[in-house]
Amino acid sequence: MTYKSIDPLTYDAQLERKKDQLSKVFREVGIEQFDVFKSEPLHYRMRAEFRLWHEADDLFYIMFNPQTREKVRKDSFLPGSQLINQLMKAVREYVIDKPVLRSKLFQVDFLTTTTQQAIVSLLYHRPLDDEWQQYARDFHDYLQAFATPVHLIGRARKQKVVLGSEAVIEEVTVNGHSYQTIQTENSFTQPNAGINQAMIEWVSHQAGHNEHDLLELYCGNGNFTLPLARQFKQVLATEISKSSVNAAREGAQLNQIDNVTIVRMSAEDFSQAIQGKLDSRRAKEAQLEQFDCQTVLVDPPRAGLDSLAIDLVSQYPRIIYISCNPDTLRRDIQLLSGQFKVTAAAMFDQFPYTEHVESGVILERIT
Repeated sequence: MTYKSIDPLTYDAQLERKKDQLSKVFREVGIEQFDVFKSEPLHYRMRAEFRLWHEADDLFYIMFNPQTREKVRKDSFLPGSQLINQLMKAVREYVIDKPVLRSKLFQVDFLTTTTQQAIVSLLYHRPLDDEWQQYARDFHDYLQAFATPVHLIGRARKQKVVLGSEAVIEEVTVNGHSYQTIQTENSFTQPNAGINQAMIEWVSHQAGHNEHDLLELYCGNGNFTLPLARQFKQVLATEISKSSVNAAREGAQLNQIDNVTIVRMSAEDFSQAIQGKLDSRRAKEAQLEQFDCQTVLVDPPRAGLDSLAIDLVSQYPRIIYISCNPDTLRRDIQLLSGQFKVTAAAMFDQFPYTEHVESGVILERIT
């Protein structure tokens, strides 16, 4: 993605091309109609990572052209939130003439929220000594002028220094209710806040209100888990990342949600445990036998569902499938096609001006 490709005047045309491409993928599995959710054309990304380039006295952000690998200077970032752009300028101007902060600094990561909180992470190829930490404290104080709060994190090999907090709080509104989620530095979060809210609202609408329980695989920080908890008797969720599990549990407490159980297990191990093929202390502690799950929600990585997960989800009457890869989604729908039919589908333009697209389908058991 280059600056030349980021033009709001071309956004609708590129969205139409994506829609056409996804239509071909969906048509192969019998899907003719699907909802389309547009992104904001600018300032839609809430997180971004930049390499730092040192050139004599100059210091600037770069990204690499994905086709040519040529470095491209970035003094601002049109897809990034307004707060990311403000912080980009502030960080560069503050660090450029301070050798203690600048030396061996090779990357800066930004995580922002719609609640105007931020984390700035500085990545170094050297140890962060006492002198660095003294300068970093002053830098942290300086950054508070840009948002409330801005946290500063320094990272080096086997070292992490946190000034403030490792997490920020994001907020979404679904069905008139506001939910706060914990977003932790260096952990996965949905980058496009507007599209993320659209995805949650679509899933919520499709899920409806139920007298049974929900099983969720790959729950992350509880992005879908917490809003959907109102719509099911209980939610049983799994996630392998320790930081994401902690964030999801903290989010449940923050929102006073008491019907969610989160198990720290991979989807593969959980699939075997719930089918009695793997002895697991964590699964036993969750008391899996108490759940009456009849809907399963999955939001897997680009590789889609493995064979164990396919076997597991096929045991439930309804599958809600969010995908970041139309090709593996198509494959998995085909694997399930003998038992399930698609009753709803959607496209979410999570990454404007790129070929990437997020999609969702509802699969219901054929009776």
